[in-house]
Amino acid sequence: MSRVTRWWWVRHAPVTENNGCCYGQTDFGCDLGDEAAFAGLARLLPREAVWVTSPLKRTHLTAAGIVRAGLPGPDPIPGPGVAVEADLIEQHFGDWQGRTYAEIDEMQGENRHQLWLAPAQLRPKGGESFVDLLDRARPAIRRISQSHEGRDIISVSHGGVIRAALAEALDLDPERALAFTVDNLSLTVIERFSDAGVNHGWRVVVANRPPR
Repeated sequence: MSRVTRWWWVRHAPVTENNGCCYGQTDFGCDLGDEAAFAGLARLLPREAVWVTSPLKRTHLTAAGIVRAGLPGPDPIPGPGVAVEADLIEQHFGDWQGRTYAEIDEMQGENRHQLWLAPAQLRPKGGESFVDLLDRARPAIRRISQSHEGRDIISVSHGGVIRAALAEALDLDPERALAFTVDNLSLTVIERFSDAGVNHGWRVVVANRPPR
């Protein structure tokens, strides 16, 4: 009998401390003022779940905001009830972090990407490409899925990491995965089947669902 492991991916609340600049792995906080969105997530997310965040405080603050909005969960965050996964941190944009998005576009010229900061293979100086992010996030997703087989997993994460999860589920080329929109405080639900047989082992239930 196949067991279903269900990932509930939530992108962190909006970052407003960055002065309109690229932030990547910069450890900014986030705006927790959208009470309706947090209440919506508290209604939508499962009551009995494994909790996973990245090491960045915007994911911790967002997870704590969901708990305050009424979803039973760990307290404090981070704390013993939360798995903080280094491999699920956002893409590192190297020298681009701290630059405005207009400056980054100008630096790339004709190579400017319409949907993401850069083509999937491009690695900013001192940083990572989206392919690099995929290479570290995919094994972590598989490992966590295996460790918590049959459970619900709430992962408060980042846009790049959620795109990586969708790429894993749909076996997508990295460049195609960048076509997904992942809004702040949106919900993406992906299921993994322990014994898929001849079928695909993953199913995307919903992507980029607003929390209201």
